[in-house]
Amino acid sequence: MTTRISESAGTAAVPGRRREVLTVAEAATLTPAAVLEALDSAATGLSPARARARLAALGPNAVAAHRVRAWRVLVRQFRSALLLLLVGTATTAFVLGDHTDAVVIALILTASVALGFVNEYRAERAALNLHAQIRHSVAVLRDGVLSDTDVFDLVPGDIVHLRLGAVVPADVRLLDATDLTCDEAVLTGESLPVDKAVAAVPAGTALAEAASCAFMGTVVHSGSGVGVVVSTAADTQVGRIAVGLGERPPETAFRVGLRRFSVLLLQVAVILTVAIFVTNVLLDRPMLDAALFALAIAVGITPQLLPAVVSTSLAAGSRQLARRKVLVKRLVCIEDLGDLDVLVTDKTGTLTDGSVSLRAAVGPDGRESSRVLRYGMLATEERTGGNALDTALWRAPRITVDDYRPLALVPFDHERRMTSVLVDAPDGTRLIVAKGAPESILARCVDVPEAARVVLEEQFAAGSRVVAVAGRPAPQAVALTAADERDLRLEGFLIFLDPPKAGAAGSLRRLAGLGVTVKIATGDNARVAEKVCAELGLASAGTLTGTDIDGLDDGRLTAAASAATIFARVSPEQKARVVRLLRRSHVVGFLGDGVNDALALHAADVGLSVDTAADVAKDAADVVLLEKDLGVLADGVAEGRRIFANTIKYVLMGTSSNFGNMFSAAAASGVLSFLPMLPGQILLNNLLYDSSQLAIPTDRVDVEQLAAPAHWDIAFIRRFMLFFGPLSSLFDLLTFWVMLAVFHAGPALFRTGWFVESLATQILVVFAIRTRRIPFLRSRPSLPLMVAAGGVVLTGAVLPFSPLAEPLGFAALPLSFFVTLVAMVVGYLALVEGAKKVFFAKLSGGRATPRLRDRSHHLRRRLSRFTYPVRAGRARRRRPPQDGPGDSFSPRTTPAPTASSTRGGESATIFPGPHSRNHGANS
Repeated sequence: MTTRISESAGTAAVPGRRREVLTVAEAATLTPAAVLEALDSAATGLSPARARARLAALGPNAVAAHRVRAWRVLVRQFRSALLLLLVGTATTAFVLGDHTDAVVIALILTASVALGFVNEYRAERAALNLHAQIRHSVAVLRDGVLSDTDVFDLVPGDIVHLRLGAVVPADVRLLDATDLTCDEAVLTGESLPVDKAVAAVPAGTALAEAASCAFMGTVVHSGSGVGVVVSTAADTQVGRIAVGLGERPPETAFRVGLRRFSVLLLQVAVILTVAIFVTNVLLDRPMLDAALFALAIAVGITPQLLPAVVSTSLAAGSRQLARRKVLVKRLVCIEDLGDLDVLVTDKTGTLTDGSVSLRAAVGPDGRESSRVLRYGMLATEERTGGNALDTALWRAPRITVDDYRPLALVPFDHERRMTSVLVDAPDGTRLIVAKGAPESILARCVDVPEAARVVLEEQFAAGSRVVAVAGRPAPQAVALTAADERDLRLEGFLIFLDPPKAGAAGSLRRLAGLGVTVKIATGDNARVAEKVCAELGLASAGTLTGTDIDGLDDGRLTAAASAATIFARVSPEQKARVVRLLRRSHVVGFLGDGVNDALALHAADVGLSVDTAADVAKDAADVVLLEKDLGVLADGVAEGRRIFANTIKYVLMGTSSNFGNMFSAAAASGVLSFLPMLPGQILLNNLLYDSSQLAIPTDRVDVEQLAAPAHWDIAFIRRFMLFFGPLSSLFDLLTFWVMLAVFHAGPALFRTGWFVESLATQILVVFAIRTRRIPFLRSRPSLPLMVAAGGVVLTGAVLPFSPLAEPLGFAALPLSFFVTLVAMVVGYLALVEGAKKVFFAKLSGGRATPRLRDRSHHLRRRLSRFTYPVRAGRARRRRPPQDGPGDSFSPRTTPAPTASSTRGGESATIFPGPHSRNHGANS
């Protein structure tokens, strides 16, 4: 039984109970009138006041809330089990009377945690601010007035209009549908669109078969429709999945790499910590001191600030991209841009100026014809604001058509590729006039002269954009349909000029240098596209037309699309299909700005549009370019890769030097009669080192490091650590000898000397490790990095002479030590530089395998538009209702779940259909 919705019925559901509202499964079985009555709505929509009341009761139409909670960020700083163990051991030391060491350790740990917290919290706030700036709207009818409304403000009972390429904003019961199909791959994994209709379905029908409903997160593939909102937020089918996935975003491949890297470090730390601890105990040193020392060494190898470095890099990257006229909707989009290896783009405005101008109107014989111009102007849907060709046509009129009376029009579509109009001429005759792609017009014409085909080929060869015009008398016609577009007589051709864009050739070279393959998808003629590509130096490896694409199955089209450079005369559906198939072996970006590009934008791994694009295109995009320029896009790709490269610098430098320090400590523990460095000194060394590395996100990156997407390679990091770590230890051991044999150092002076030397070598080595080139001469670091590194090294040198020296256990160093230190640092950097050439010479220069995205990536991408930005307080988040009979969205073909994502103790089962992909580790 169905219960009418009321404004008081919308409070958050009690766990285990189902709210007494109309479900989408029930709505699918009812007539449109019955659904409107149950929802207490009408065909004219809700009143604004009633909509506001329901919104206040039900909360925003969001499946998740993007929050920044300071306490969660703080807790994440303590995720290291080693750090917590050290806190416990230091507390024990304090209780047992070792107050000085315990307090020093506590202060240093507090400073380290605070440093990580401040940087990570700032980065998360930057991500929140970015998310809060993004708004998605939907056409909603309220009190009979159609207007754009924020998707978060939708409530049950709202009447929404659905159009091509739009994302369905809630679970809706259709009230009207015109050739409406929806892509429901986000729910089912099936790539084939689903037909929609208004008729009610039988009771008990599975939601996957409920043609009378459209579901949140699915995409309008064709046609249009009107529906009434039945369920919003977590009550929707996709909302159930979102709740199961949890509030925290999933691990990207980038963060999976971070996690695996942390496991590697933990293994190394456990082995060396146990060895150091056992060695010190066997030497009869106090067990508590041995434990503190071993744990401090273990904490030292752990890059505590790595999450902060990554988050800060992404946040700084978004600001850098904004300055370069690239706006990202989510920080993860920067990682996606960096992984891009195939770009599919339209031609107009990207490779060409986009300033289309009418060059000539000619008859079949190639001579100027005012009749062709007049007929072309008549067969126009909009005089201004329509497509670029029609706008150019009306900007350069030399005649008037005001004395013609239009009677009917069949608008352009991508199947017919033409527009036709029925008009009354001034002389009283009634005409059908058609205008469109030459192939489509000529196929409907009779008696096409051979001279016309010659003219057409000449214009295509010259790179001109050509529109054919035809007509015929229709004295008895009172209406017009596509079936009337027959027996036409060719009048001639409209010839347009859209020259290649200045600078496009350079942008294409930049993208090629970044390892990005550019492919063109255009509605234009293949010959024209090939001509433009040739003029810009983009070598074509082949062309596929829309007809070719329709004639190939998925397997053959995947191979053909990977090889081809140009896709000509393609429809929106064909663009989207090509993009989906390319994604099987590439990370694909699609750049488009029209309504007909929306499907491909949704299908791509990275959707790119421009600020002047159609609303539906901008809404579908992940990245918005403030200029339609491939050079701007190249900036975005380079920035994504720069962030990864800088993160790897931190990792390689930290693991190699810290591993060397641990190895040195283990060796020193076995031969010295005292601890080589106090636990507090080790932690202070680590804190100073980490703080100097917060400037790494600002560093420059060599061109060769941007030439292809870079991925986490744990085996490479392990080899690097084992190769360069002992080099660091070599100079540590040299320092030990100098301190004991030359300076005859006691425990305090020995520890101070090693503290200063290890800090200087492990920080300054960044200038060698950050590049494969000769540092400073052929690769200059950023100024902030030089200042930070120099400042921290200077701080370490000054500390033994400061008032903090005594509580920290330092002793003043002789000036002669610093002369020795300079010599050792120079020698160490020279040795690393030589070893670097040997190490990298052994690496193969093969191209990295693309890090593919699977369907979970696209699910998260779709859900992001329904994630509510929370700045203060806590947004009430509704629990999904318990499933009732027939209320679960199940797949059409696969009855059992095949993939499960678990996060935070909750799991969401996703049902991929036969067309879905799974790339394993990239989930």
